[in-house]
Amino acid sequence: MARILDKAAVQPRSSFNLARSFTIRRSPGRSRLASIRIRIPAMNARPNRVELVASVGVRGITGIAQIRFRIFRNGREIFNTLQGIESTGSEQNYIVTFQAIDRNVRSGSHVYTVTAENQAANTRADIVGPISFSGLAVKTRT
Repeated sequence: MARILDKAAVQPRSSFNLARSFTIRRSPGRSRLASIRIRIPAMNARPNRVELVASVGVRGITGIAQIRFRIFRNGREIFNTLQGIESTGSEQNYIVTFQAIDRNVRSGSHVYTVTAENQAANTRADIVGPISFSGLAVKTRT
C-alpha cells in the first residue's frame, strides 16, 4: 500500500479569459505558469514518487505554434513535452494536460515549476486559462 507523504495544488487562473491572456515567450525565453512546494520527510520516505499533473488553457493566434511545456524541480528540468497549437482557420482554443512522475526524490522541501515556451518562429500562442498544477508525493513499496 502507498502512503501519502505530501500534496499541493495551485490554480493561478480558474477560467478562460481573453482579457487576461498573455503571449507565450519565444525560446529560449520561458513563461512561468505555476509553482508548488512538495515536502518529503527525512524518515522512512523512500522509495517514493511525486505525481505531477498540469492543465493549461492555450489559444493559437498566428500560424502553428510549437509549445514546449517543461517541469522543473528546484530549477532542474525533470520533464518536457511538445504540443502544436493551431490558429485561425481551425480550432484555436486548447486545454493541454500532461502528467509527469518524479521518482525517489530526496528528503526536504522541493519547488516544482511548470513553464511554457514557443519554439516556432513567426507564430504566436497565448495563455488564456485556466491553469492548474498539482503534485502528490507517495511512499511506494520497497
